[in-house]
Amino acid sequence: MKLTDRKRKDILDAAIVEFREQGFPAARVNRIADLAEVSKRTLYKHFESKEVLFAAITDILLDEIAAAPKVELRRDAPVRAQLVEAVRGYVAHLTREGNMALNRLVMSELLRDQGLARAFSERAAAQDGPVTGLVADAMEAGLLRRADPAFAAGQLLAMAKHFLVWPDFLLGMSSGPEAGALVEECVDTFLARYGPES
Repeated sequence: MKLTDRKRKDILDAAIVEFREQGFPAARVNRIADLAEVSKRTLYKHFESKEVLFAAITDILLDEIAAAPKVELRRDAPVRAQLVEAVRGYVAHLTREGNMALNRLVMSELLRDQGLARAFSERAAAQDGPVTGLVADAMEAGLLRRADPAFAAGQLLAMAKHFLVWPDFLLGMSSGPEAGALVEECVDTFLARYGPES
């Protein structure tokens, strides 16, 4: 890694710590520079303001969400099993410790600033792609009823997030051993609506 890239990463890591500990409004550029062990001038060379620095952190979160594992439709395997696998992978990815901490940091600021929240929401709208892609392919193959795949996948993921992501996000409560059964119930509810007509 080049020195300039390493400094940029150090600044972002320090900003995450500062924003998490102080909140965005109380965060100070001086402390971020000190934590990153760079001068304030170097920090401003990479990020012209605290707001630009925060936007870079939201980009990291969106990149992490987009990096959720992809699942290709297998026509020779039951669609239920494939949906369960896709949702489990997506939930596990979202609830990884680093991703969850970053999510909490970003969301706390988005609750304070509706303009930031709207911009983030627009950019995040396509981030449920892995499950949406699987649903779209299954609909195309006749394994699920035809509908708007993004809307249908959104329904499935809303159920999964309600039971498996939000409790962890808000309360630090993992679903533990029953997580697998909850994913299966979400998929079964989804299939009751979108399963192929017999």
